[in-house]
Amino acid sequence: MIEYIKGELTEITPTTAVVEAHGVGYALNISLNTYTAIQQKKEVKLYVHEAIMTGGRDDSYTLYGFFSKQERELYRMLITVSGVGSNTARMILSATSPSELVNIIASGNEKALKGVKGIGLKTAQRIIVDLRDKMTASGIIADIMTGAGTTTGTAPAIQNINNETRDEAVGALTMLGFSPAPSSKVVTEILKGTPDMPVEQVIKQALKMIK
Repeated sequence: MIEYIKGELTEITPTTAVVEAHGVGYALNISLNTYTAIQQKKEVKLYVHEAIMTGGRDDSYTLYGFFSKQERELYRMLITVSGVGSNTARMILSATSPSELVNIIASGNEKALKGVKGIGLKTAQRIIVDLRDKMTASGIIADIMTGAGTTTGTAPAIQNINNETRDEAVGALTMLGFSPAPSSKVVTEILKGTPDMPVEQVIKQALKMIK
């Protein structure tokens, strides 16, 4: 089992990172929180979750990378909930920070969870019921609220907004499972209103707006 990968960050998008360690390039799926934390770094350490799918026509082996152990633990908790798959869990962790998610679940804020695309009322309720006690027992609430699970720093604003920002945001949303046409429409609308918004913030906003 891979606990973490530490090495040179050779490629990065809002949804994926490639880390080279000892001559091997590892492609990892990441959340927007992790993207924000590492995008300006040359050397990174990402905690890994391995997803192995077998028994179908095509077996698959996918790596998910997280800036902190706490974010990885939240991801692992989310995918234990019925109806929450790997992509949905990553989307939740892209729409909210770890501390925000802990607050949402601890306070039973169904409305905030429903604001994440693909999360209906029943799934939001199930996440809260299933994870509230688990989070308390694991100690993750205390860890995150004392700062251990939060990322520090924000990405600098991109001053020269052009098609590159739009395309990167739309590409990330497509990787998360959204159709390109509505994604492009929403991203363009966001950038018209706030042309200097960093790409990860554009994606976060789009996740709340795409129908």
